[in-house]
Amino acid sequence: GDEPLMIFNRTGCPVVVDPDRVTAAKALLEHHDCDVIVSDDGLQHYSLGRDIEIAVIDGERGFGNGLCLPAGPLREPVSRLDEVDLVMINGGLAKFDELLSQPRNEMQLEPTRYCNMVTGETLGTDGLQHKTVHAVAGISNPVRFFDSLTALGCSVIPHQYPDHYAFSVKDISFGDGLPVVMTEKDAVKFNRLELQGALSQFWYLEVAAVFDPEPVLKLTMNIGLTRGT
Repeated sequence: GDEPLMIFNRTGCPVVVDPDRVTAAKALLEHHDCDVIVSDDGLQHYSLGRDIEIAVIDGERGFGNGLCLPAGPLREPVSRLDEVDLVMINGGLAKFDELLSQPRNEMQLEPTRYCNMVTGETLGTDGLQHKTVHAVAGISNPVRFFDSLTALGCSVIPHQYPDHYAFSVKDISFGDGLPVVMTEKDAVKFNRLELQGALSQFWYLEVAAVFDPEPVLKLTMNIGLTRGT
């Protein structure tokens, strides 16, 4: 996979991958000293007990046509949001003001640095400014990634692949010596040895989620109070 490995690399926390979320939670409790378990994309796994539910909405794409799979992009009706504890909007909070009545918070993904996929070298966000780069993305919203690179001053040649695409080296070898920039999620699918002989510089753009932590802290504090801890 990509996201589980990326999360592990970033945090060093134990990560379990299992389509059965209850089995995954039990494995964490059995083999690790965990007091908090985060289940990514876990809202629909109702057999898994939970203390807090946080729904994340793409602020640009919203609810699409408002229909559930397979007719639309939603896994559950929009009304499901009335039951969660917090709605996190990934950019573009204003357009949801009249649509949502429950607590909500805005999140922005902000670039922090470029990381070389072979050497581990890092550059500031202006490190590839004024350069032409091949931008490669196998994520659900690649346009946002391409726009981020453009905003950082790059001249972008976009290469769009399906979400969770299984990349090979030939997919990102363009033979012109230009830098190749990927998302961190896509970059974890490669190891540095397989890239060393290529004629391009390979980088991924590291980003950080920036948001007001206060609403989340209030939720966790409320849990502690109800449990007497």
